[in-house]
Amino acid sequence: MHAWYRWEGTDLLLSLKLQPRASRDAFAEAQADRLRVRITAPPVDGQANAHLTAWLAKQFGVAKSHVTIEAGETSPLKRVRIASPVRLPAIIEGPQAV
Repeated sequence: MHAWYRWEGTDLLLSLKLQPRASRDAFAEAQADRLRVRITAPPVDGQANAHLTAWLAKQFGVAKSHVTIEAGETSPLKRVRIASPVRLPAIIEGPQAV
């Protein structure tokens, strides 16, 4: 298991470093205790957070309301909770939540 994610019951907690204004949305490499995530949205007026939430919801197969930014609302360093993910991207190791 990597230091940038952990399970809390059926919820998945991610420690992310966000890179806005990227050329495409993608998971990048793990950096120490964070996973770098590239998104196309700019860090203006909450656009990056909204885009990140929607993109993560799609990646994990959940509704946008199941993705919560718990810390780092105005920072590129974020802690995100995904409630009961339906599927796991290849970058996440471990058992898939039911």
